[in-house]
Amino acid sequence: VARRGPCAIGQARRRCRSPGRTAEDGEDAAGALAEPDGSDRCLSLLPWDRFSAWLHCVCVVGFDLELGQAVEVIYPPHSKLTDKEVKYCLLVYLFPYVGCLGDTQFCFRFRQSPGRKVSFCCFLDQLDRDLPVYLKKDPAYYYGYVYFRQVRDKSLKRGYFQKSLVLISKLPYIHLFRTMLKQIAPEYFEKSEAFLEAVCSDVDRWPPPIPGKILHLPVMGIIMKVNTPALIFVEGADAQISMALPTVHEVDLFRCFCPVFFHIQMLWELVLLGEPLVVMAPSPSESSETVLALVSCISPLKYCSDFRPYFTIHDSEFKEYTTRTQAPPSVILGVTNPFFAKTLQHWPHIIRIGDLKLPGEVPKQVKVKKLKNLKTLDSKPGVYTSYKPYLNKDEEIVKQLQKGVQQKRPTEAQSVILRRYFLELTESFIIPLERYVASLMPLQKCISPWKSPPQLRQFSQDDFMKTLEKAGPQLTSGLKGDWIGLYRHFLKSPNFDGWFRSRQKEMTQKLEALHLEALCNENLVFWSQKHTEVETVDLVLKLKNKLLQADREHLPVKTDTLKKLQTHINDIILALPEDLQDILLKTGTT
Repeated sequence: VARRGPCAIGQARRRCRSPGRTAEDGEDAAGALAEPDGSDRCLSLLPWDRFSAWLHCVCVVGFDLELGQAVEVIYPPHSKLTDKEVKYCLLVYLFPYVGCLGDTQFCFRFRQSPGRKVSFCCFLDQLDRDLPVYLKKDPAYYYGYVYFRQVRDKSLKRGYFQKSLVLISKLPYIHLFRTMLKQIAPEYFEKSEAFLEAVCSDVDRWPPPIPGKILHLPVMGIIMKVNTPALIFVEGADAQISMALPTVHEVDLFRCFCPVFFHIQMLWELVLLGEPLVVMAPSPSESSETVLALVSCISPLKYCSDFRPYFTIHDSEFKEYTTRTQAPPSVILGVTNPFFAKTLQHWPHIIRIGDLKLPGEVPKQVKVKKLKNLKTLDSKPGVYTSYKPYLNKDEEIVKQLQKGVQQKRPTEAQSVILRRYFLELTESFIIPLERYVASLMPLQKCISPWKSPPQLRQFSQDDFMKTLEKAGPQLTSGLKGDWIGLYRHFLKSPNFDGWFRSRQKEMTQKLEALHLEALCNENLVFWSQKHTEVETVDLVLKLKNKLLQADREHLPVKTDTLKKLQTHINDIILALPEDLQDILLKTGTT
């Protein structure tokens, strides 16, 4: 096993980075890795770099009668987990409910320990930038994908075999890793550590997760054909035997929302507004799937608050999230412990669900219940809240889904209908905001090569509200209700703050890119001939900084533009005295 020291990583970065590097270059490097001869074309990859593009590590957690829960294996061996991160794996997630025999799969999410280094290879950041917002890595969090087995075993003192195989990753590829675990975990439990080593070696041969490219991901004799974020096929040795899976990241929406689908529109509003929300479920599987379904219902908008698909009393944020001395935070929690029914009784919105079964009959309409009716134990499934939705209820989607149940429409088809409904609702809501924010962008004629790029105009809530009368959601949605009130509430939410910061960054980078293009279109050599050497040297240093900024921030600039600017710099330097030429050609900027 090759261990990467700081020196090796630094060399890898230097080999991969160069001034003037652009988005296209990053894609070319990533593309090279997908080819058989990729290792010759991009020398920055070290052993386990390919593995790290997909997973941080693989853990096996077992139960020892004397020691209790213990991490038996972390692979690759050089992978590190801090004490706090190990605690998550040990105490929080891996033996969720003793009463259940058999195999269980679920997912959790936890904060990365502060101070941990990120991103070992330059182009992987570029790949992440090209992904939809809901598939981007969150640098502050890890996902844990769990396959837990509990079966009776009289040969063991405890009387039970209890073990979990856990994949730790930055990627929110829920469906991909769930499918992978389903393929490898049962075989691992029957074999040994050598099998796990072989799995990790397979992953280390995977190409990086390139958006929009069809990738072949071999793992223990099975080939997963992936198109991020579009489609996966799992193929056996016989190409005729294949199983089509919908996506790398989506959960079965209809199955998750079936117990409360009469209230899906209200739940969409609660998630959109970043309201504190608790899902009380009978198992980690139901808990995690429902939380992930809630987070995805506002796609393509990114849910910017914290969410925990499976949350327990051992979480380090337990006190922070359950205190009654302050208002509940903007977070979605999935819980199974009945203790939370009392601990989180002060939370404003609570969903109680029963077992998630494939819907074979029309669900009964369950009224929204008042929080005071939420009992500590044995409360009926339903939505407990005093929230009054801003928008009128859309009866059509409910009828459409009910009709699908009556006609025994496949749950996958029901999920497609529900996902399209959420998508259209979110887009109708966000388009007026996109249109207004685009108007804050300065005109291109205001960009001068001899001045700093102009600033974006300030967002004005009053000005935005005035645009809604003629260019509001009524143009794309037939839903009636208090849209103005919904927007006012949204503008105070973490989701708006996250969305606006992202748009602000994109537009600022666009202005920087346009400023670079304006500089390239000028005759800079002619300008330098009319100015002093001091001014010319100052210009050269500024232009070099511009090139470094374009590389560092992945500005949306064409490769030809950067090459042209580099040529301008070289021409200006060559027109200077030789002593200055030597200095400027060697001078780098930061």
